[in-house]
Amino acid sequence: MERTEIVNVIQKKIFGLALTVGAASFLMAQQKINISGNVKDANGGVGYASVTFKNQQNAQLSDAVLADVNGNYKLELAPGNYEVSIEAVDYKKFTKIISIQKAGAIAPFIIVSDGKANLNNTTDIQGVVITATSNKPYKVELDKKTYDPSQDIVSKGGSLQDVLSNVPSVSVDTDGTVSMRGSSNVKFLINGKPSSLLGIDDGANALQSIPADQIEKIEVITNPSSKFEASGTSGILNIILKKSKKVGFNGSVTGSLGYFPRTNLNANLSWRKNKMTWFLNGGGGYSENRSKNDAETTYHNITLPTVTDPLSTPRDIPTYQLQNSLNKSYNNNYNVNAGFVYEISEKTSFNLSGLIRSFDGENKETLNTYNDYYRYNTVTQIWNPGSSFGQRISNGTNNNLAFQGDIGLDHKIDDNGQNLSVSLSLQRNKSNNYSTINETEDSQFLLTDNTARKSVNKTIIGKADYELPIGEKSKLEAGYRLDVNNNNYDNTVDSTSPNELILNYNNTTDYREMFNAFYVQFRSKVGKLGYQLGLRDELSNVKINYSNLSPSDIPIDKTKNYNNIFPSIFLSYDVTKDNQILINYSKRIDRPRSFFMVPFPNYSNSQNIFAGNIDLNPSYVDSYEVGYSIQRKKITINPTLYYRHAVDDTKMLVYRPDERENVFYTKPINLGNDDRYGLDLNFTYDPFAWLKLMGSLDLFGYKTTGIAYYNAKDKFGADKTGSMDFTGDGFSTRARLNSTFKLDKTLSVQLQGFYRGAQKTANQNSEAMYALNLGASKTIWKGNGTLNFNIQDIFNTRSREAFSFNEDYTRRNYMQWQPRQFSVSLTYRFKQGEKVEQPKRKKDINSNATGGDEQQGPM
Repeated sequence: MERTEIVNVIQKKIFGLALTVGAASFLMAQQKINISGNVKDANGGVGYASVTFKNQQNAQLSDAVLADVNGNYKLELAPGNYEVSIEAVDYKKFTKIISIQKAGAIAPFIIVSDGKANLNNTTDIQGVVITATSNKPYKVELDKKTYDPSQDIVSKGGSLQDVLSNVPSVSVDTDGTVSMRGSSNVKFLINGKPSSLLGIDDGANALQSIPADQIEKIEVITNPSSKFEASGTSGILNIILKKSKKVGFNGSVTGSLGYFPRTNLNANLSWRKNKMTWFLNGGGGYSENRSKNDAETTYHNITLPTVTDPLSTPRDIPTYQLQNSLNKSYNNNYNVNAGFVYEISEKTSFNLSGLIRSFDGENKETLNTYNDYYRYNTVTQIWNPGSSFGQRISNGTNNNLAFQGDIGLDHKIDDNGQNLSVSLSLQRNKSNNYSTINETEDSQFLLTDNTARKSVNKTIIGKADYELPIGEKSKLEAGYRLDVNNNNYDNTVDSTSPNELILNYNNTTDYREMFNAFYVQFRSKVGKLGYQLGLRDELSNVKINYSNLSPSDIPIDKTKNYNNIFPSIFLSYDVTKDNQILINYSKRIDRPRSFFMVPFPNYSNSQNIFAGNIDLNPSYVDSYEVGYSIQRKKITINPTLYYRHAVDDTKMLVYRPDERENVFYTKPINLGNDDRYGLDLNFTYDPFAWLKLMGSLDLFGYKTTGIAYYNAKDKFGADKTGSMDFTGDGFSTRARLNSTFKLDKTLSVQLQGFYRGAQKTANQNSEAMYALNLGASKTIWKGNGTLNFNIQDIFNTRSREAFSFNEDYTRRNYMQWQPRQFSVSLTYRFKQGEKVEQPKRKKDINSNATGGDEQQGPM
């Protein structure tokens, strides 16, 4: 079945399910009656109180409503007996059972503030309120921080990339590269597992294909425990997708329009009845983008060969080059996430889900190149200065289709919190990239290249997790995980030019990685001191088979084996009820990305070529953190001091194999040590009812050691050894501030700004970068709808400029991935049912379960 056919089938099924579920919801609604009421205290109506009606006979008939500014509310309920509870800030908890038999007004609920007399002795009134705390967008736990994007107005109608741009401790570069505390070695998880949704090498395209409206929360794990896989030296980002826990039919639909042209339509639907819960999230959209990249290179120490020099070669010697490129892309994406959870018994549940993502696009890149050089005249035997203007136009298409199926079983062994969870995930991701490249020089046809890059990834993940509570405050956890990854790369190039490297560009590589992992960790608390000790063992096996059309001394296959132990230690001390000190340590591994180990050049630009390194090895990191958590009613502060020491760190070596040509190669290598240290400060502050602030500040230092050597030809054609010095140190900053202004009960405005300070290394200086975003949100249709408007990069300043230098050249590079954009989105919410609490396990004061759904944390 073709991809287009698959997409059409998906769209039809989504529409059919929406109609079916909507019809069922409509029939249920016919049995209900309209009621109204009021919540008040001794001084009058209490605004924005949350009133919950829990049906005593059938939980599916329960409902909840938010009172208006005067404490009035309306809703539809089926006749019956209800337990009523109300939530409002600074009021006591009280519940009462009432009977509703006919439509109309019911007696008002009278509530009291904290510290006043309890209304239990009142006989002539109904109702009271429970104490509620404000919803914080950022929460600190023992081994992770959780970000709730529901209050993020700026990213409404956007994508995962937009949401990540607002997450504390996380930075998104102009090209879509995600980093944490200055390092881009971030491990992504979807619902606790690596996912085909993020593709193999899709980069920013993958981040943009996941709608912001489908994200429930993001877990930021800067120093993961032994329960998590050891990959990702800078940490883990766990993306939790929405799964409703409410009875009956619930859902929302969000549509957005924007410029550069962007359209999106996404739906989040769920239906819970008896022991079965169904959910379906899906949608699609179209987007356009423009990016530009300017590179200016000046070559130093120009010495021309002499005529009598036997090594003289009549070719050009570059002195200066200016390149300007403009890339326009046109993209379509569709995605569906569907599944169900079935409660076999009170202690056992079964879950099954599937993900499908489709992405395709077209792009056109125009690269203009101006060269100054010396050209050898064979008649006069003189090197004469000259110049040329070249143009390179690339027209490409790309498509990606990803599938993922998950099955799991959760069993509650006893009522004391002993649990067993097993799961299996099957994933497949296929990407195809094609391009036709035409080059001219001084308006004369030069060459035509046709390239095709194909990749297929197949992954199997099986895991089991066991939890055993010991006493009231201790717990033992253990588990096993199997990962099998198969990546296939197939690259082909044909050219009208007699390029001697073309045969190397035609190659295939099969990359297979399998690792078995075992972990055990114990957590407990003694007085005010909590601790968690963990140990993880990972046995890795990597096999690489590759071939190309050119004779080569590279071996046909390569096998690598690793067996590593990864310890972790987490300590917490409760200074007071709301103040806590957190100390932790973990050892991590940075495994090379599979395409980094493909030993053949990746041909996409004849003057800037990337080639993998078959000898690339993992690098290892020791990570330390000391944090302090302060939580008050209006303010939370979480300063963290951190230090990371990496050995055999992976660096990108950029070099010229032949100094007589202006062709640059990029190659990943293991080199020296890398140290990072700093202060990561995150905070939320609600000074007034109409103003909320959330900010982060990262003050960090870095020190790198190492010198890379490579073989090259000098300007006379003789063999030489080149070098690049990575040794350097410096200090920089990153800062972000979100300010949300509540203008009235239905209208909020948000300003978000960020700043990234300049950085310097031995061979590169990066300039500072800053941007300001704006968002506005308006609640409409009696709370069932929300209208959002946002502008990304108001002043069009989000760009990157860097200066690279070596002994014989200096290069300036400027890049802007996305110019200023704006969008408008509209969300409609279906009638919400009562939230159903999941069966609670035995309370663990140090519990840090991760995943937000049926999973008990990734392994």
